Amino acid sequence: MMNVIVVGAGIAGLSTAWSLVKAGYRVSIVEQGSIPNPLAASGDHHRIIRRAYGAAAGYGRLITEAYEAWDEMWADLGENHLDPRGFICISRDEGDDAEQMRDGLVAGGFPFEMIEPVEAVARWPFLESGSFRYAFFSPEGGALHCRKIAAGLAKWLRANGANVYENSKVTKIDAEAGHIVLASGETMQADRIVVTSGAWVLKLFPELDGELKTWRNALAYVEPPADLKAAWQAAPVILDVGGAVDGYVIPPSGGAGMKFGSGLHKVPTSDADWNREPVPGEGEAIRNLFSPPIARIEEYGVTEVVTCAYTFTADKKFLAHEKGKCLVVSACSGHGYKFGAAVGRRVAAAVGHGDVAGLKKWLRAEVA
Repeated sequence: MMNVIVVGAGIAGLSTAWSLVKAGYRVSIVEQGSIPNPLAASGDHHRIIRRAYGAAAGYGRLITEAYEAWDEMWADLGENHLDPRGFICISRDEGDDAEQMRDGLVAGGFPFEMIEPVEAVARWPFLESGSFRYAFFSPEGGALHCRKIAAGLAKWLRANGANVYENSKVTKIDAEAGHIVLASGETMQADRIVVTSGAWVLKLFPELDGELKTWRNALAYVEPPADLKAAWQAAPVILDVGGAVDGYVIPPSGGAGMKFGSGLHKVPTSDADWNREPVPGEGEAIRNLFSPPIARIEEYGVTEVVTCAYTFTADKKFLAHEKGKCLVVSACSGHGYKFGAAVGRRVAAAVGHGDVAGLKKWLRAEVA
């Protein structure tokens, strides 16, 4: 029986370990922090799943497989951690991200409903009248509850014979020997090592610095005005608020608060641990990016600011890299979480059949 070590217990690592255990491997998963680790790219309370992908239509098609993989996971965990409330996009400028998302749905033949501004404001009174061109709603999306998924997977892995090591930081990997060294000085040996260490991967494999770049971002949790709380509780996820903000909103879901996030706020960094503490006024700066189309933005009180670190390839696709007995997988490019269960199944399959080239094509959404 092959012995496999998985380094990193974000969603990709946990899902890979889950799939490997189901395939009959002896599995150890090693995580530098707790599980869930709030510093991990997949360690926040909730993340979006959605069909819309604009020009990156290949990933839109892969959502079908993603949903199938999540359903398999829910069956094993005995709990469903998806809130399928759908999503809306709001277009403010011709050709903005929201419009590209709409065009991607049209090209893929996926269902959505166009909504004129007057009707949109009537449905969702937190929107500012006259501030956008149109909205559209897709039923194929919602919020995944990340911390509940991580806790459930760790529990399942322990119950099914995997070794789960928390607070065990890997400081060195000998890819040729299949050997890892922990910060404690302890060592571990395996037939195969799968590295899913997210934004920390460059600390272990600095040679990937030419392919992967690290970014630091922050998210603002907010408390909406009292008279709009019910509307937000029932609202879909907002995948894009239009214009150049690259902004999304996750309403209260799964016991977690309401979240604003914007790609405009990310900054490049050479280190996943750089500047992880929020700076004064950071939450308000993120919040203010959302007006328009969110009305009365100054009435949204910032309750918490959470930082995160991601790695991106230049084209924002996922990466696999093979070196000796190691298979490095990076799918933490901001849109990676929704594919977590499917990534785990694909990586585990590649460990079995050795078709890393096929895995790379799938990770880049280059297969039908």
